[in-house]
Amino acid sequence: MTLALIDIESGNLHSVENALRAAGCEDLLVTADPDTIARAERIVLPGVGAFGRCAANLRGVPGLEAALGAAVLERGVPFLGICVGMQLMADTGDEMGEHRGLGWVPGRVRRLAPADPAAKVPHMGWNDVVPAAPHPLIEPGEAYFLHSYAFEPAAAGAEQVLATTDHAGPVTAAIGRDNLVGVQFHPEKSQRYGLAVLERFLAWRP
Repeated sequence: MTLALIDIESGNLHSVENALRAAGCEDLLVTADPDTIARAERIVLPGVGAFGRCAANLRGVPGLEAALGAAVLERGVPFLGICVGMQLMADTGDEMGEHRGLGWVPGRVRRLAPADPAAKVPHMGWNDVVPAAPHPLIEPGEAYFLHSYAFEPAAAGAEQVLATTDHAGPVTAAIGRDNLVGVQFHPEKSQRYGLAVLERFLAWRP
C-alpha cells in the first residue's frame, strides 16, 4: 500500500512521516510529483501556516491539484488532511486575503472568534475531540491543537462536520465525506490518541 505524503513546503513533514511509520505505514513516499500522487493508494496532506500560502504552494506545482482530484474524487483513494491540509478541503479561506480551497467540503475557513475574550487566539494545546456522529476514524478523546483559523460549514456541509472541540464556543475538529477526512488537530503531536487515528486511517476501507 503506497501512501503519498504531500510536500507543499508548508507542513510538519518529518513529524508526520515519523508518526505514520510508527502507525504501521511501510511504503511511504514524501512527494509533490503529480504522477506519483495520482497512482498512490492513500494520500495525506499536512499543512502548517497560513491558508493562502498553503493554497499557493499547492497550486504552484503544475498538475498537483488535478492529480489530487483524479486520485481522491475519481478513484476514491482514502485521503487525510491535517490542520491547514484539512482547511484546504473547504471552498474558501480568509487567511492572508480570500483564497480558493479545493472545494471538497462546503464551507469557509475564518479566524477564530471565541465568545469569551479571555480565550486566546491561537487556540493552542490539548482539547477534547467530540464526535458529531459515529465515524470509523474519529473517536472521543484528547488531541493537540494549534490554529488561529477554523472551518465553518456552509448550510449544505453541516452534516460533514465529523467532530467539534470547545474554545469558548464550538470549533470544528474534523470534517469529511465518503473517502475524505480532515482533522484540525495534529495527530503527530497527539501521542496515543493521534497514533490511533493514523492507525485507523491506514486500515480504512471507505
